[in-house]
Amino acid sequence: MRRILRLTLTSAALLAAPTLRAQQPSPQKPLYIVDGVPQGDPRQQQQGQGDPFARFFIPPELVMQHQAEIGLTDAQRSTLMTQIQQAQSKFVEVQFKLSAEGQKLVGLLQGATIDESQTLDEIDRILALEREMKRAQIGLLVRIKNALTPTQQAKLMQLRQPRE
Repeated sequence: MRRILRLTLTSAALLAAPTLRAQQPSPQKPLYIVDGVPQGDPRQQQQGQGDPFARFFIPPELVMQHQAEIGLTDAQRSTLMTQIQQAQSKFVEVQFKLSAEGQKLVGLLQGATIDESQTLDEIDRILALEREMKRAQIGLLVRIKNALTPTQQAKLMQLRQPRE
């Protein structure tokens, strides 16, 4: 019984804890293996070639780390700071809501019997908040890219690639 409750609580916690991983892709495994050899270029996988978010967007941390190298103007810096601050405010708001909804879900799952309708409604609320979070994340990434010149974007893409 404790094991099931622990598993349920862990699952609920995972549902209620969104992350900003869209900005930081995890390495992907090859899709297939031929004669025991993984197919695909691991360097492309590490550089996010299979992930359009990693390939086309620039994380705010990268812009901040290399602002002098890319010649970020004061106007661009101000725009980016405003956008990042607004996004962070949204992230905190949604995370608080997600936490509250996750706690409600845990409460629904603790009984000996579970009301399926209430549980699914709660899951729908959690998924809607997660969608809102991801939408805000992508919106921020779009605004960051749009604030940079093509030259600055290209320089950041070069800086992002690991040195060989």
